[in-house]
Amino acid sequence: MGKLGAGITLLVVGAVLTFALTIDIPGIGKDTLGIILMAAGVLAIGFWLMTENGYRRGGSYVEDSAPVVDDGVAPVRRRRRFL
Repeated sequence: MGKLGAGITLLVVGAVLTFALTIDIPGIGKDTLGIILMAAGVLAIGFWLMTENGYRRGGSYVEDSAPVVDDGVAPVRRRRRFL
């Protein structure tokens, strides 16, 4: 939840700088800074969605390793252990 909260915070702070404030910051374009912060917020939320999506769709799994022997017998199905 921390990464999502950071992304939302960046998005909100950037929107406030761009659209709500009418002050002048010497040496810094507040609109440019706001757009950069909003873009960083969107990227952070996108990365969060990409990393969290795998865990919600069944999670990742580890297959039990077994030595490979070719003796003409049909292989046994491997069990899956969920992390």
